[in-house]
Amino acid sequence: MKIGFTLPQTGAVAWQAAEAGRYAREAENLGADSLWVIDRLLAPVDPKVGYNGADDFPEEFRALLDPFALMAVAASATERVLVGSNIINAPYYSPAVLARMFTTLDVLSGGRFVPGLGAGWSPEEFEAVGVPISERGERLDEALDVFEHLWTANPAEHNGKHWTIAATRSELKPVRKPPIYLAGFAPAAMKRVARRADGWLPALVLPQATDVDLMINRPLEQIHGLMAEIGRDPKSLDMILRIYPTIRTDTVVQDVAAVIKRVGEQTEVRHVLVDLMYQADDIDTMLKLVGGILAAAR
Repeated sequence: MKIGFTLPQTGAVAWQAAEAGRYAREAENLGADSLWVIDRLLAPVDPKVGYNGADDFPEEFRALLDPFALMAVAASATERVLVGSNIINAPYYSPAVLARMFTTLDVLSGGRFVPGLGAGWSPEEFEAVGVPISERGERLDEALDVFEHLWTANPAEHNGKHWTIAATRSELKPVRKPPIYLAGFAPAAMKRVARRADGWLPALVLPQATDVDLMINRPLEQIHGLMAEIGRDPKSLDMILRIYPTIRTDTVVQDVAAVIKRVGEQTEVRHVLVDLMYQADDIDTMLKLVGGILAAAR
């Protein structure tokens, strides 16, 4: 099982941004396989939609580092690990600008960049970027079209509903076309995974949502069925499982390791990422957790 971890991006560790490169190097040296960022823009005081089913946003989101800058630091500080986004809310951005950032990250990392994308869900964040939330799905689909054009064609151009890109010389390409991973469990999201994705990003939330059949196996079976209907080989779809331990406990290392082992035994997942957002107030504690989980889960 490959095991990755989040970069120090939110909460107390965001104040230690200067140590992000050291964290990335030491996590790689400890044996981590991947390093990840999230994409939150705001921490609304009175949100219309709370985070992860709650009424509000976690305290950790009151301090946030930019995901693209943090991935660039990690890419430059490491040699082996994948560097990925979990997830970038694609509708927030011009896809031409996003494609340039992704190309830069792939080149910086020598082909180790993994773009995980989603449609977004926070009304306040959509208001802040000036994008109607009702257009999020179609904007994500169109962004995927733009990436394809800019990463494979030269000259490249695009004429769509939301964006127009005049024919442009597009000579700097990624080291390899980054594999697109998509998140989501809603029917529309699962159809998009079946049609467009190289990989799917399911999730388990500890301790409340750890049923691997409900959260991984059954949705994956549906996605595979949708892929077969349109002539895509279900075996071509990769998975990276997101694991969110949401309560800080003294047994988090053992709890996460047990889940990783169970996932390896009961699902097709062979790569997980562990979100440490709630678990540490400093980078050294994060690294201690990284080492502990790696030792206990392997």
